[in-house]
Amino acid sequence: MSNILQTVWREIVYIWYYFEKQLRQILPYWVLGMVLGSVISVFVKERIHNAVSGMGKRKFGLFGIVIASVLGIASPLCMYGTIPLAASFSRKGIRDDWLAAFMMSSILLNPQLIIYSMALGKEVLAVRIITCFLCGIAAGVILRIFCKGKPFFNFEGFSERKSRDTDPNPVLRLLKNILRNFKATGLYFLLGVLLSALFQRYVPADRFAALFGREHEGFGLLMAATVGVPLYACGGGTIPLLQQWLSAGMSIGSAASFMLTGPSTKITNLGALKIVLGIRNFLLYLAFVIVFSLLSGFVVNLMFR
Repeated sequence: MSNILQTVWREIVYIWYYFEKQLRQILPYWVLGMVLGSVISVFVKERIHNAVSGMGKRKFGLFGIVIASVLGIASPLCMYGTIPLAASFSRKGIRDDWLAAFMMSSILLNPQLIIYSMALGKEVLAVRIITCFLCGIAAGVILRIFCKGKPFFNFEGFSERKSRDTDPNPVLRLLKNILRNFKATGLYFLLGVLLSALFQRYVPADRFAALFGREHEGFGLLMAATVGVPLYACGGGTIPLLQQWLSAGMSIGSAASFMLTGPSTKITNLGALKIVLGIRNFLLYLAFVIVFSLLSGFVVNLMFR
């Protein structure tokens, strides 16, 4: 009995060591990301959304897709905040291809997640920003080519949500937003650090590299894209896992595939998108995400050979 207790205690000590080490590495990026995300949400969000709303009065043409994708990345809203906002944009005359670009890039990335992703290194951060930006553009271009003015979204029943940042004191308004941000992401972040610690302790690096490394490139990309579906619950929570996976031999292309399929197939996002898209367009959306993530992974691996 005493041997079992000693073994259990030893494993707890090991896991705590990896947990504490990972937490020290990631925590500054998480805190900075939360603060920056709250600052943008409280003080800049309305300007970003007004910029999108004002696009309906201008004839940007194809370039409007590029602008919409950039503004989607800049928007701090989650998908459940983005869809009612997109419904409002649609009623103001914003084209569906522009909305597709805005919504797609908004699902994939936001300023807070950009800060989190700095923990993964400059190369992975650049890959994440560029692939998410291009994914938004690709979604808009495809709609522009194949829909040809036909309605793609159904925003019936959606109305723009009222902002919760209403405190007249700007300091209190910011602090309340940071607190909500902490409540929304804190548990997932700590869970991600714990999973990373368990991974370091129990998963041999050579076996992991064999799955997700360059030796089995096609299989690794497919696995990364597939794993993103059940594991992606929160962007901040996946950063510790990605950091360890990359250090264990995961190719940057596989990481890119995971970072694309994860947020775009997150269960909460899919539930909202199915309502807006309908079953046919929803299936087309899933096919687009999978194909784009795999192609992106192949291209990224070619670039980083």
